[in-house]
Amino acid sequence: MADGEDKDSKTEEPTEKKIRDTMEKGKLPVSKEVAIFTSFLAILVYTVFFASNSVAELGVFLSNFLEKPEAWPLGTERDVVELYQAVTVEIGRAIASLFLMLVVAGVGASLVQNVPQFIGERVRPQASRISLTQGWKRMFGVQGFVEFLKSLAKLGFAIIVLIFVLSDDIRVLLAGMITNPVAFGSVIRGVAVDILVAIVFVMGAIGVADFVWSRFHWFQEQRMTKQEVKDEMKQSEGDPIVKARLRSIARDRARQRMMTAVPKATLVIANPTHFAIALRYVRNENAAPVVLAKGQDLVALKIREIAEQNGIPVFEDVALARSMYKQVSVDSVIPPQFYQAVAELVRIVYGNRAQRNQP
Repeated sequence: MADGEDKDSKTEEPTEKKIRDTMEKGKLPVSKEVAIFTSFLAILVYTVFFASNSVAELGVFLSNFLEKPEAWPLGTERDVVELYQAVTVEIGRAIASLFLMLVVAGVGASLVQNVPQFIGERVRPQASRISLTQGWKRMFGVQGFVEFLKSLAKLGFAIIVLIFVLSDDIRVLLAGMITNPVAFGSVIRGVAVDILVAIVFVMGAIGVADFVWSRFHWFQEQRMTKQEVKDEMKQSEGDPIVKARLRSIARDRARQRMMTAVPKATLVIANPTHFAIALRYVRNENAAPVVLAKGQDLVALKIREIAEQNGIPVFEDVALARSMYKQVSVDSVIPPQFYQAVAELVRIVYGNRAQRNQP
């Protein structure tokens, strides 16, 4: 009952932090059916393109072995070991390509579903993995029951498709039994390919469905309660590192916004390298000059550089720049005590513009 209530209370979408923490613990959405599908696909590819040559080579070896037993004496232990090694090597050569393709298929199935990463949490010893109680819950709990139903459905679906596919192959198989052994081998291979094609088709459909379901189910499992969201927000806001990072981002954005606004300034007041204030005054736009940007040291130099690039007058007034820097705010009009001093500078700017515009 408690589990049901807990799931019903998880009405909020998972946050990025919740998803990131879950993935760091190695709890990733994984579909076992995708791996099974890729394995059968590898077996099908092996059967179609490689099995004939591998089996033929193995058949030649076994034929020579049976026809010339005197070439393999078994008088000593060394003879037995050499025979065992020879047979093992031949069988290994026959199935080496299949083994390699299965490995590639397994790795490919993993890469398709999740980006590979090392997660120490997955290999850390945990008591729950050897606990009989936890094992019983995994086997006979809700998740175990769902997996059991999936296995039954998968088995039933596969049987139906195989019956449909083999309905014609049975007659071919019976007819091939009365032919010579070499031709019968081709018949068996053809029937095997038909069976594998059917299995790959079935597992492909099941794999796609399970792939989608596993991700949907995993995402649903990550949903959070309203209280969990509030607690996470409090934790994030209270983290000094997070706060410092947020302040740094805010300062960077404000600085970038200021620099973008400098080309719109009417004039810049500087001291001469330590402080810089960019002001804008346009008649009928504001009652007093507005501060577009202000900065100290490197920021002040950048403001001056942008102003000079855009032909904005720069006035060097040490006392005025220092005093204004401490008392003005960006995006606000200047305080009344600076009206007279700034008005003189604005008058100079407009006077110079008027002289340039005279013919």
